[in-house]
Amino acid sequence: MSEITAAAVKSLREKSGAGMIDCKNALVEANGDEAAAMEILRKKGIATADKKAGRVTAEGAVGSYIHMGGKVGVLVEINCESDFVARGEEFQQLVKDVAMHIAATSPSYTNRADVPADVLDKEREILLEQLKNDPKNAGKPDDVINKIIEGRLNKFYEDNVLVDQPFVKDPAKTVGELVTERIASIKENISIRRFARFKMGEGIEKKQDDFAAEVASMVG
Repeated sequence: MSEITAAAVKSLREKSGAGMIDCKNALVEANGDEAAAMEILRKKGIATADKKAGRVTAEGAVGSYIHMGGKVGVLVEINCESDFVARGEEFQQLVKDVAMHIAATSPSYTNRADVPADVLDKEREILLEQLKNDPKNAGKPDDVINKIIEGRLNKFYEDNVLVDQPFVKDPAKTVGELVTERIASIKENISIRRFARFKMGEGIEKKQDDFAAEVASMVG
């Protein structure tokens, strides 16, 4: 059987809109033949998400998740095309799952496009300094260094961008891939629009008691 490379999986994923695991399984079944793998995905109804990506998502739902006895709370808005789908069990479960994921992982941004340019520039600056301080990178040309930096930015996205994070209930797929699977299953475009995460006491400067001063006042 032909070896299934990461590049082959990536290529099929980009062309089909299907999740990474689905693409790999299809390529294994097709013995590495991309065209046959695409046909397998289409027959399963998975290779449809990309065709729906441009559709307007004006319906949907706002879901919530409360954790740790009220210590952490999340609101998330996920959109779809019709009110009928928005009220359906599968869509509502997606909203709940994403809200729970946000509570657990505390992402900073919904999509890569939401990351401010200055934040990315700062991250690139830090990565550049790290590479310069590593003797193994001495003498490497700038274009190679820049490619390494862009590659390592994927870890930043994975840590901070919701759709790039491994889904807490199934780390083999990202939240974005979870949404893609639901698009294929529900047969409507779905998008995570925004979210807010609240942690009780976050941002409040708690009073720090001066124990020594308290003791001194008691004996003075």
